[in-house]
Amino acid sequence: METSSPAFVRTTPAEALPPPLRLVGIVGWLRANLFSSPANILLTIIAAGIALWVIPGFIRFLLVDAVWSGADREACLARNGVLPGACWAFVVDRIGFFIYGFYPVDQRWRVDIFFVLGAIGVIWMLWLNAPRRDIGFVYFIFIMPLAVFFLLSGTPVLGLSPVDTARWGGLMVTLVVAGVGIVASLPLGILLALGRRSKLPIVKFFSVMFIEFVRGVPLITVLFMANTMLPLFLPDGWNVDKLLRALVGIGLFASAYMAEVVRAGLQALPKGQYEGAMAMGLGYWQMMRLIILPQALKVTIPNIVNTYIGLFKDTSLLLIVGIFDFLKAIETARIDPQWAAPTVSPTGYAFAALVYFIFCYGMARYAQAMEKRLSVADKR
Repeated sequence: METSSPAFVRTTPAEALPPPLRLVGIVGWLRANLFSSPANILLTIIAAGIALWVIPGFIRFLLVDAVWSGADREACLARNGVLPGACWAFVVDRIGFFIYGFYPVDQRWRVDIFFVLGAIGVIWMLWLNAPRRDIGFVYFIFIMPLAVFFLLSGTPVLGLSPVDTARWGGLMVTLVVAGVGIVASLPLGILLALGRRSKLPIVKFFSVMFIEFVRGVPLITVLFMANTMLPLFLPDGWNVDKLLRALVGIGLFASAYMAEVVRAGLQALPKGQYEGAMAMGLGYWQMMRLIILPQALKVTIPNIVNTYIGLFKDTSLLLIVGIFDFLKAIETARIDPQWAAPTVSPTGYAFAALVYFIFCYGMARYAQAMEKRLSVADKR
């Protein structure tokens, strides 16, 4: 029986093969991100259909058919049986109330200075090339809060008339509460996270009890406890300001969640980092300050910023305990008979959503930029 010898086949090394053709530009991006598989194509078609159905209506309501000027509800009522779009004239007329609340009109310049001082502190801290950021840290943590407290509350020594916190309101209160919660939560969270990992039984016990108790109840419960139950434990004649009680409650609540975020970063580090720091003869606090915490915080940047964003949005719960925040100001203004029109309420809520989105999106984008810059060394 004759057998045929196998034909000789020349093989080409994989390195010698030309790279696969890759589309570039917008076509390549669409191919890679939206049409890379049958399931992806189906999802893209569904999402595009929903967008084409919803987005034009929103644009028409918010921009095309919107009312931009007017003195009262008459500008936003139906014409010939057809309702207009968003009543932005309402927002323009009440923008001062949304920002300052019941703060005296002739003293609103003090709130404007507060906004300027806050902007300086934020830029000084977040701008990586800013000069003397060590001084900026002291300014942001110590100097600015004291200056803002005396500025907004008033003090006769500086010639500023006192303004009770019950008259504070609007976006000013939202920024004050969110700023205090954000600034206080990280250092307190770090201490609680270190306490939970401590080898001292008493320190670990109280840290675990505090974290688990606070995380086990909703924020509104903490606010009610701070607003209603805290005065019951104080001596007769002592009265703690309502806004101060809310600041303490939100700061403690956020610090408990931040403690778990920091603990996750500490556990993510390999054991060799701790051993290397101890081999260099560093003490506990030196090891944490110079070696461990910088790496742990870098790992948990997304979670830290996510906690900050959640805290900023949770300030809207202040209206339940009678504190006049930004959302409460919109709620009060929209029921004013002077602006009793069908499209006023949707416009007010749309404006609130826009403001919250601007602040939260800004924090998220800055966190992404910082995370990208810090991960350059890891990629190398």
